[in-house]
Amino acid sequence: MRVLLIGANGYIGRFVADRLLADPAVQLTALGRGDDADVRFDLASGSPGALTRFLDAVHPGVVVNCAGATRGGARDLTRHNTVAVATVCEALRRSGCGARLVQVGCGSEYGPSQPGSSTAEDAVPRPGGPYGVSKLAATELVLGSGLDAVVLRVFSPAGPGTPAGSPLGRLAEAMRRAMQSGDGELKLGGLGVQRDFVDVRDVARAVHAASLSAAQGVINIGSGRAVRLRDAAAVLARVAGYGGALHELDAPPGPLRNAIGHPRTDSDHVAPVAYPYPDGCGSWQQADVRTARDRLGWRPRINLEESLADIWMEAACRI
Repeated sequence: MRVLLIGANGYIGRFVADRLLADPAVQLTALGRGDDADVRFDLASGSPGALTRFLDAVHPGVVVNCAGATRGGARDLTRHNTVAVATVCEALRRSGCGARLVQVGCGSEYGPSQPGSSTAEDAVPRPGGPYGVSKLAATELVLGSGLDAVVLRVFSPAGPGTPAGSPLGRLAEAMRRAMQSGDGELKLGGLGVQRDFVDVRDVARAVHAASLSAAQGVINIGSGRAVRLRDAAAVLARVAGYGGALHELDAPPGPLRNAIGHPRTDSDHVAPVAYPYPDGCGSWQQADVRTARDRLGWRPRINLEESLADIWMEAACRI
């Protein structure tokens, strides 16, 4: 099976590439903007016609799209998350390859949910920010394309390679700085949110399974369990061997909240900065993952403690 992987250099894409390369039945071709891609192509600016010609030449059986942007203004998010997917869908419609499309979506497409609830695929999406809107628009393009396609809505990925700017990445970096300086007290903000963390290697397994399956539509990929960021911080402290005190900062009123790992000052005043989870999902998110189990035969295998241990190992080695 020849697989065309788009976005192989991204956070999720790197692990998807590793998973697919481990399958002896897969012939992998990577398409992306970087120099190390097999084929250089920018989905946000490239034409569907150019991509069609490449598809007809390579003739993949599966196209996996892990490309996209998580940060930036509405214009950039729309270009990289929506226009890019429109290009993929149009190119596949024009091509004679008949490839199956596996699109990596995100839990932010759902927006806020009721605390204590599990979000299933039939929930009405109400994204709370431009990122979620751009990804939801991409999902709708895929579902309305008439292609053999599946969208994996990945909730909060964690584990090795976690970006330093993500909540868990920032948490690990704050703890590293505290241990390096011998600080016995670490002030943290924004720990009240609860998210469904799923290891990125489990996400890669789900993409692999979706590539081989006939499942269509939307499928949630998560752990099925919401974890408070405060509890993740405690686990990370144990993994890191940090014996200091963790103090949670009260959130100031208004739309802004304290960032994780706010530096200690002699003043009790804490300046509000960007909310640590700018995903527009409110205080709670938990996936209903029964569809992934039933239609992909997939279950998460890696627990959060292992994911956090890998995040810490990378942070501890950072100079």
